[in-house]
Amino acid sequence: MLEIPRHLLVLYAAGAIVVLLLGARYLGRGNGEPTAAERPAPALEVRADAARGRVTVHVAGAVRRPGVYRLAARDRVDDAVHRAGGARQGADLSAVNLAAKLEDGRQIVVPARAPAGGAGTAGASGDSAAPGVPLNLNTATPEQLDELDGVGPATARTIVQYREEHGGFGRIDELAQVPGIGEKRMASLREQVRL
Repeated sequence: MLEIPRHLLVLYAAGAIVVLLLGARYLGRGNGEPTAAERPAPALEVRADAARGRVTVHVAGAVRRPGVYRLAARDRVDDAVHRAGGARQGADLSAVNLAAKLEDGRQIVVPARAPAGGAGTAGASGDSAAPGVPLNLNTATPEQLDELDGVGPATARTIVQYREEHGGFGRIDELAQVPGIGEKRMASLREQVRL
């Protein structure tokens, strides 16, 4: 029988104890899951980055899949419309500024084209919307807006510019954010417009 020197037996025994201790530690941590000290810390960085680099927008109207979408902050209204499945047949994309930058919390409304000669559109003779019918803020031309009580040509152009820069109006009260429209004018316009 082969005799092993005593100092090697001690060394082998110490090695076996180290292996057992490491195994017990590994099993005690829950099948190899990293400990709190070993877990990566980028979770906070990811959330902070997400807050800076993502926006949430509501795409509504004449799109295939209306809904709420999260997109990169660098994206444009066109990207949001594509994310919502694209415009449906009959959508009036000329009423939406597809190049506008996305803003967190905004609603992007893609209106449907108004039927030719229908109420709310200018006919071939340049007629305005039918009297008493509220004007659609997201599709009205500057000429139609100019005919509203308290709105002149300059304010009408400002309304259209605001609409193009922000991807349309999400609610009527947003009209108050247009430069030149104060509380008194807003109160007058509220009954004259719709989305």
